[in-house]
Amino acid sequence: MMTLESFEEAAEAVSKVTQETKLLYSEYYSGQTGNKVYFKPENMQYTGAYKVRGAYYKISTLTDEEKARGLITASAGNHAQGVAYAAKLAGIKATIVMPTTTPLIKVNRTKGYGAEVVLAGDVFDEACAKAYELADEFGYTFVHPFDDLAVATGQGTIAMEIIKELPTVDYILVPVGGGGLCAGVSTLAKLLNPKIKVIGVEPAGANCMQESLKAGHVVGLPDVNTIADGTAVKCPGEKIFPYIQENVDDIITIEDSELIVAFLDMVENHKMIVENSGLLTVAALKHMNVEKKKIVSVLSGGNMDVITMASIVQHGLIQRDRVFTVSVLLPDKPGELAKVSTLLAKEQGNVIKLEHNQFISINRNAAVELRITIEAYGTEHKNAIVQALNDAGYRPKLVKSKGTYTE
Repeated sequence: MMTLESFEEAAEAVSKVTQETKLLYSEYYSGQTGNKVYFKPENMQYTGAYKVRGAYYKISTLTDEEKARGLITASAGNHAQGVAYAAKLAGIKATIVMPTTTPLIKVNRTKGYGAEVVLAGDVFDEACAKAYELADEFGYTFVHPFDDLAVATGQGTIAMEIIKELPTVDYILVPVGGGGLCAGVSTLAKLLNPKIKVIGVEPAGANCMQESLKAGHVVGLPDVNTIADGTAVKCPGEKIFPYIQENVDDIITIEDSELIVAFLDMVENHKMIVENSGLLTVAALKHMNVEKKKIVSVLSGGNMDVITMASIVQHGLIQRDRVFTVSVLLPDKPGELAKVSTLLAKEQGNVIKLEHNQFISINRNAAVELRITIEAYGTEHKNAIVQALNDAGYRPKLVKSKGTYTE
């Protein structure tokens, strides 16, 4: 069972391998929400995520015989690195089964800690089934990423650190995949102060915990679809589910589009890289219907490959109307491009890309399509640029994805 004594034991154990992640006050989000918002930056851990806590504490509870058999686990990345790193410190062999969709940076870092990596399945649940097969075949000791009370106890040490630093905290927001982190944090938070409210935050496309709580028992989703790969879980843990039922006050679900905007906000306002699963609690801040409360958002990890970062930044700028593409038709004669360029310069639009197509029509009086990708300050500035083009008679059309247009 997860008891206060076990949490105290876990806190002492994990302190040997974790970085100190002091709370960070967010002036930006405090101003946005009317609350006092703090971040628990577990993305700053040595392995880039909180998972090392549960992995190390779990290993510390194993017998010598269990350690000698070697460890195996399944993970989308962060638990993999936590187990690999903890196993390396303990001098134990570790095999990690990861979904084939796992970002390359997580695969390489897991290998870098000395673990053997096996890629199998498209989502965690499929990788986990493969890990169980290998455990049976080779006799490995299985370390579950979330449905294990010792692992959840290790993760829960986050709550002890939060409450020690901010005893008057009102709300703790915790990302939810399989539920181990949320079970540990909520259980310890309620043991230390029953008045603290703990809110779990899931991707809308992988809301297995929300559905399970509605049903009153663990249920699995037919499939999951989310960019938050660390929380892309079809079914929550059976062992930790009763702790979630008892101690979690609510579940909030977040759309992928909200994570994109949250990533941009964190980079620009806090100069921090937080992976999509860790951004769940950031996006959830705008769903909290409270004011003048002390809220801590747990940033669970920061392991994101640069290709994903680049894509998210681009999509975030588009969502914020800071980058947009407009199409205009021009007469096919010299000087027309210069006229458009002059107009955009006057409106302070920064041209990122130009596409000049002379072959859109055989009518050369209004047959040259000019597609311009422009950087703007935001929605108001974008609208002003489009209006200026319209006033000049260019009849601009905003270009959406897949080549469709809107007036």
